[in-house]
Amino acid sequence: MKKYLKEIIILIIQLLTFYILPLFAGPADTMGLIVLMILITFNISLLLGILSNNKIKYLYSLLIAILFIPSIYIYYNDSALIHSLWYFVISLVAIVIGSIIKKIVLKINKK
Repeated sequence: MKKYLKEIIILIIQLLTFYILPLFAGPADTMGLIVLMILITFNISLLLGILSNNKIKYLYSLLIAILFIPSIYIYYNDSALIHSLWYFVISLVAIVIGSIIKKIVLKINKK
């Protein structure tokens, strides 16, 4: 459990983004909220890609997409189901970018 502490903390922050942030948005703010949550997901996933040394970080994208689905039925309607795919893609891209950044920094620090 201690081995995955960074991943768990980042996942909790992501869950708060999906389930607490929409409580503060009005009905007209839905599209802006989705864009904000996509940006937050990108940044959190980038952070995970940089900080995590575990291979489990690559499953994070799939987990995020699955965890977003219940919030669709709580806050949005069925048409928002496509956003789950966006969260998967954005998170996967950010984790790969974060992993590349980490490898570059480690390579520079070795010299």
